[in-house]
Amino acid sequence: MAFDFKKEYKEFYLPKNTPGIVTVPKMNYIAVRGQGDPNAEGSEYKRSIELLYGVAFTIKMSKKGSRQIDGYFDYVVPPLEGFWWQEGIVGIDYAHKESFRFISVIRLPDFVTKDDFNWAVEEAARKKKTDFSAVAFLTYDEGLCVQCIHIGPYDNEPATVELMHRYMEEQGYTLDITETRLHHEIYLSDARRTAPEKLKTVIRHPIRRSE
Repeated sequence: MAFDFKKEYKEFYLPKNTPGIVTVPKMNYIAVRGQGDPNAEGSEYKRSIELLYGVAFTIKMSKKGSRQIDGYFDYVVPPLEGFWWQEGIVGIDYAHKESFRFISVIRLPDFVTKDDFNWAVEEAARKKKTDFSAVAFLTYDEGLCVQCIHIGPYDNEPATVELMHRYMEEQGYTLDITETRLHHEIYLSDARRTAPEKLKTVIRHPIRRSE
């Protein structure tokens, strides 16, 4: 049976619908940076998703090609994730999506080296005859965070965020969003096939102990 990151690491991908504290280890990702309203026609965000999955499935299906990756095991491609921010704002202002900046990511299995990644980008570009130069290898050490599962439309996330912040303060923590520690979302539902009220999204914010 294929290794499923969501099932094997439930503390990171399937948290409860009440806030909790978690320490997230360093992970490697396929990453594409961009900006603008993600819902706009032809948006950079929608393009980033195409690029991410192009590389993700090239790595996953390498087992059937000439590139035999050392340590490879069969796995389910992890869910789409996103780090979001806006210049001059701590957190997210959902009323001004046109000012969004983002890093769209998909987690890489630990066996994927930088060389394997570079091969996958070149292979995806060759097969799909598409420019994959925007795709990067990202190592991110998220550390101490508060998180919660959000069920419903993305525009309703502020209510869940408020619960998370109230909980972290009760537990003696302070929000620690910075230029390098960002608002993080993990998309457990396919927005193209799921009703807005049933969307499941992990929301995660970096925190630190209150002084």
